[in-house]
Amino acid sequence: MVGRTARPGVHAQAELAELLPEADVVVLAVPLDDVTTGMVDPAFLARMKEGALLVNVARGKVVQTEALLAELSSGRLRAALDVTDPEPLPPAHPLWKVPGLLITPHVGGNSTAFLPRARRLVGSQLDRLSRGEALANQVA
Repeated sequence: MVGRTARPGVHAQAELAELLPEADVVVLAVPLDDVTTGMVDPAFLARMKEGALLVNVARGKVVQTEALLAELSSGRLRAALDVTDPEPLPPAHPLWKVPGLLITPHVGGNSTAFLPRARRLVGSQLDRLSRGEALANQVA
C-alpha cells in the first residue's frame, strides 16, 4: 500500500513539506524518537504559512526552541505549547516573554469525567454534521 493512506484527507509524512504552506494550524502529536527529535527546525517553520499557529502537545525536543523563538520574535508565526525544551522552562527563559506564545501545563491525563464528556461532544458534533450545521468549537 505504498503511497496510499487510510482514507481521503489523511496524508503521509512524506507530504508534510507540501502541506505546511497551506495549514493555518499545525498540531504536533508525535512520539519523540530519532526521526522526530528536532523535526520542527528552521526549514519546517519557514514553510509554514504567515500567521499560522504551531501547537506542540508532543514533546519539547520535537521543536528546535531557538528556531521557534526567531519566528515568534518576528511575529510571523504563533504557537501554543504544553511542552518545551528545556523542561521545566527556567523562569528567565525567553519563551516566557516572546509575543504570540501561549504556554500551558502538560496535564493531558485522563479523569473519570473524560469519556462521558467526549461522548457527548462527539455525539453533538455528529448531530450537527448530519443536519448540515456548523460544528461547535471551531477556531477561526
